[in-house]
Amino acid sequence: MLTKDVSQELEQIIKALIQEGKEPTVALVKARLKTSVPMPALISTIKSWKSSQRVPKVEVSSESKTEPDRIAELEAQVKDLQQRLAAIEAKLL
Repeated sequence: MLTKDVSQELEQIIKALIQEGKEPTVALVKARLKTSVPMPALISTIKSWKSSQRVPKVEVSSESKTEPDRIAELEAQVKDLQQRLAAIEAKLL
């Protein structure tokens, strides 16, 4: 599974909120995110920032392919596997 590091994006958002004079909260950070980050990761990131002024490494799954692309790729794999299975069966008979 592909992952995407969102630590830098989170840090930029938190710093921007602080510069605006706002306390970083889960709701404020989540509203500014471009990437979907699970709530537990947001909560631990904000806790870490408040205690040590640093953002831990946060990675989320990255969906790089659209559903039609994934389906087409899977169909091609199935077709290839069917051909290989047919060739193996032909050798056994």
